[in-house]
Amino acid sequence: MSSGKTIVWFRRDLRIEDNPALAAAARDGSVFPVYIWCPEEEGQFYPGRVSRWWLKQSLSHLEQSLKSLGAELVMIKTQSTLSALLDCIKATEATKVVVNRLYDPVSLVRDHSIEEKLAEVGISVQSYNGDLLYEPWEIYDDEGRAFSTFDAYWDKCLNMQMEPVSLLPPWRLMPAAGTVERCTIEGLGLENELEKSSNALLGRGCSPGWSNADKALTEFVEQNLFDYSKSRFKVGASSTSLLSPYLHFGEISVRKVFRCVRMKQILWRREWKSQGEESVNLFLKAIGLREYSRYLCFNYLFTHERSLLRNMKYFPWNADANHFKVWRQGRTGYPLVDAGMRELWATGWIHNRIRVIVSSFAVKFLLLPWKWGMKYFWDTLLDADLECDILGWQYISGSLPDGQELEQLDCPQIQGSKFDSEGEYVRQWLPELARMPIEWIHHPWVAPLTVLKAAGVELGLNYPKPIIDIDKAREHLREAIFKMWEMEAAAKSTTSDQMNEDVFDNSDSIKTSAILKVIPKEKSSCLTYSSNDQRVPSFQNCNNGLLPRKRPLPVDEEKLHMDKPNKQNKEAGTSGREDLCSTAESLASKRQKSTSSTSTSIISFTVPQYCSSSDGRPFQDHESSNLNLTWHEKIDLEQTSNKNGVLRQ
Repeated sequence: MSSGKTIVWFRRDLRIEDNPALAAAARDGSVFPVYIWCPEEEGQFYPGRVSRWWLKQSLSHLEQSLKSLGAELVMIKTQSTLSALLDCIKATEATKVVVNRLYDPVSLVRDHSIEEKLAEVGISVQSYNGDLLYEPWEIYDDEGRAFSTFDAYWDKCLNMQMEPVSLLPPWRLMPAAGTVERCTIEGLGLENELEKSSNALLGRGCSPGWSNADKALTEFVEQNLFDYSKSRFKVGASSTSLLSPYLHFGEISVRKVFRCVRMKQILWRREWKSQGEESVNLFLKAIGLREYSRYLCFNYLFTHERSLLRNMKYFPWNADANHFKVWRQGRTGYPLVDAGMRELWATGWIHNRIRVIVSSFAVKFLLLPWKWGMKYFWDTLLDADLECDILGWQYISGSLPDGQELEQLDCPQIQGSKFDSEGEYVRQWLPELARMPIEWIHHPWVAPLTVLKAAGVELGLNYPKPIIDIDKAREHLREAIFKMWEMEAAAKSTTSDQMNEDVFDNSDSIKTSAILKVIPKEKSSCLTYSSNDQRVPSFQNCNNGLLPRKRPLPVDEEKLHMDKPNKQNKEAGTSGREDLCSTAESLASKRQKSTSSTSTSIISFTVPQYCSSSDGRPFQDHESSNLNLTWHEKIDLEQTSNKNGVLRQ
């Protein structure tokens, strides 16, 4: 062991087991573990109430674990992460900082800037892979380009050799001496007095912390994994792993989850248990979607601001704040949608299938901008995860090359009969419909008056009438698609050089609060805090071409070179982007041919300069949202495996 002093910068890797950064620091000498909370730098993506509650409990758990190993976790609340790190370096005379990498657009830019600033003062920053099975720059197609469809990406991953690296917790940590201005966990301000009464209820059903993550994994693998292929669509039941918040906060490594599940698959394969093997394949695909969400965000840094597909910039979203409010409050008049949104508000959690249904309703029935829904999920889900939210909402809005068809409109009452056939879930969250018979509970607006009267339901009084008729919603969606096609055709007819055209999202005209920009040279002038959690998210003016859409359009269009959604095209997998260059492509010349999961990062990526924020004031709402949630699934049409990066409930 050397005698070096190292700052261990904890972020979303709140564990001591299989933590590459912590293990490397422990090998090199004394360590100074630090967690830095900087609300100002969170900006538009300031965590919601329940997400902050989970973070607080997890930090407390980590603090106790590190203390038992001989080192204290130093917690700092600051207005500048860089300044806090420099203070720690000065106080301890440390020579380097170690950190596990993050892949969301905001963190990528912030980390890049901090690394450059620390290098200027002679401090080495060594980053490690503590969050993924494969680094984003390890997976390319045969031409060295980034994949833009999941099937091609995951197929490539499964055919790669994975290094079975798993790190045990250090036996002992040697603390580095040094004094900095620090605070207690209460001093971080993750929970205010008004939130504590509501948060107390969360402790009854949730157990944050890395050791509890291990218990949750063991319980799922031993008790629920075998039936996962059959039970995963049972809404309102604990039919999924419940690992998503643990994975988001890094309380358990994805490598450990993958390894445990794979061991079960090998065992069941030897015992000829086909159901168990199928369950493992579906579960691993959910893990793959979580990986893919990080892969997309790394290679296409703009995905939190605009669609991956080029022609979606013309889609005429309906920026109706009243419809958005009705959707949030669960008053749409469609029972399954309303039950899901009310459960979300009350608990910060909804089943993956319900996430698909409520998000589809928002963008397909109400034509609400998908970025509004993504931001609301971020504000309210317990397992809020920006990368997975981006993947899920872009998928459901038809914004990905292999996304759900924009034309597909699934009726909530049909979904209800499939996934809540007895109506138990609706009755649990909509007590006003508790006495409705099964045959009417998912579409009470067509029930006979005698049935409604017997059930105590007065449509328009104690339960709302449908906010929009299904046929009318289908007509509006069709008109919007035609308008998108017309606008794209008109744009093509007015320019002779499509490769150099300026690209603007159709939603640019919507005046909403500023979103944090992924540009290192500028700072956001408008920060959003928890008191504004239900503000309508903003849109950006963008100056880069988006990817062309995979669906045939009624205008002449160049041939698209991308994977078809229903084909296992192993050659393609990259979209026919015009002037758009992914981060992967810009890094092609700098990639290393082999990168172990515990090796330090030596890749210096370039942040594309493509967005400029729009001015405007946010829609004000007299209610405030405080929850926080995430979306990790790729949603299949009717029968999908859990395509959410978050291993949901």
